[in-house]
Amino acid sequence: MTQSAFPDDDATPPSGGRAATFRVDAATFPAPSPGAGLHVVATPIGRLADVTLRALETLAGADLIACEDTRVTRVLLDRYAIRVPLVSYNDHNAAERRPRLLAALDEGKAVALVSDAGTPLVSDPGYKLVAEAIAAGHRVIPVPGPSAMLAALVASGLPSDTFLFAGFLPTKLEARRHRLEDLARVPATLVFYESPHRLADMLADAVAVFGASRAGAVARELTKTFEETVRGSLGELAAIFAERAVKGEIVVVIGPPAEEKASEADVDAMLRAALARQAPGKAVAEVARLTGADRKALYARAMALKAEADGKDG
Repeated sequence: MTQSAFPDDDATPPSGGRAATFRVDAATFPAPSPGAGLHVVATPIGRLADVTLRALETLAGADLIACEDTRVTRVLLDRYAIRVPLVSYNDHNAAERRPRLLAALDEGKAVALVSDAGTPLVSDPGYKLVAEAIAAGHRVIPVPGPSAMLAALVASGLPSDTFLFAGFLPTKLEARRHRLEDLARVPATLVFYESPHRLADMLADAVAVFGASRAGAVARELTKTFEETVRGSLGELAAIFAERAVKGEIVVVIGPPAEEKASEADVDAMLRAALARQAPGKAVAEVARLTGADRKALYARAMALKAEADGKDG
């Protein structure tokens, strides 16, 4: 018996040399090899029943499955009676594991790549493996299926004809605000992943950058028992989640910027808010990004508002 190239993982092959199969309820189905190459397989984001038949057939017929956490993927495989060697491939070991996975592809093996949930390469380390597999001349075959990003987008009720997936925002306030400012005038619906303990801060920053009236939605625990989608203006959402602790996986969807020109009163309000926390030059630059208004005119108005405020303070 040859030694596993991944001795610390669940690399136990099917016993007895029997043909690969998978089971759905009481029915057993054959799983022929999907063919040499890297098969990028989407897996459920919550309910195991959301897996596609093609995904089950691909996973059961593969020679090897690369996954973020073998314990998580084993739950899915056990549900459908699939016995295929598993190897962990994640942020911590990707650089060390990638050459060995590429070697398996060089040997003509069918390697399946999955994430803990959803479609691989969306906020996980699969991108580099796919890029290097392509560079080495191997086939890369997508096996589409569940995606938290798309599920949240369609449930949000916000425009879906043009959207931008922006992943996770930076954790530090200043970097997060800068990133949001870069996205403020993008003419598309924005989709973010966020952690529960940063949700309130992220929404507060979104209000500061995008304005309180911009439409948004917070989708949580999609497809799971406590699934919910909360819709409203960013101001409403920020108020709700400032007072409410949440758990689970979260997707924040923010609608595109309004096309109508901001009123003079709105511009003045934005300038006053920006001037209260930063120098006039930065305040004007921020409001110009949000409104598309002329910077020279904004600067003159900012100076007038500042003089008015200084006079009242005096």
